[in-house]
Amino acid sequence: MKPILDTFRNRAAGTITPQEIGRWLADEADENEWSPATVNRYKPLFSFTFRIVLENGKIEYNPARLVKRRREDNARIRWLLPAEEKRHVPELDIALHTGMRRSEQYSLKWADVDFMNRIITIRHTKNGEVRYIKLNQTALAAFEDLFARPHDDGYVFTNSHFEHLLSSRHWFEPAVTEAEIEGFTWHCLRHTFASRLVMAGVDLRTVQQLMGHKTIQMTCR
Repeated sequence: MKPILDTFRNRAAGTITPQEIGRWLADEADENEWSPATVNRYKPLFSFTFRIVLENGKIEYNPARLVKRRREDNARIRWLLPAEEKRHVPELDIALHTGMRRSEQYSLKWADVDFMNRIITIRHTKNGEVRYIKLNQTALAAFEDLFARPHDDGYVFTNSHFEHLLSSRHWFEPAVTEAEIEGFTWHCLRHTFASRLVMAGVDLRTVQQLMGHKTIQMTCR
């Protein structure tokens, strides 16, 4: 229940929409690598909470009932096909060539980018452990592109007013829709990074370290 309360604790129940619940479930699934089964376990928590509020006459309907369950097909892993990789922006190149989680990428600061040694330091990881990623030429060029633009000394990813961007939502989802790429989320870029490493002959232990997976089982999947 805590993840739900962290986001919705200060919201009036009647103002929360099915669309917001659906987006929250999708974002949390991407960030935390939830399986469809895990997502489906959170949906009843929402529904139970709203049912109590509904029975007390505080709201007129239960918005969680309008959120669709996910098909529990955990074997399906999506990655980006070469023909789909059409829009090259630094944010996308960095994701594709470092394998960072979205939360890791958008919490990155310039102080964590070592251009000389071609290394970035990931301080805010899912596992709570600092890790280091060696930059290939494409990722390095993307960081150099961003650094050449007007910026401050804080976060790497900001808007034109130097305000910290928390995610890629402002451009990624519209781009995917316009490109008519189905079933693709930001987290699929990590799958793409991993699949390309494996197809290039990189051993699974190395892939595990680069991905920041705590177990080899997640890497194998």
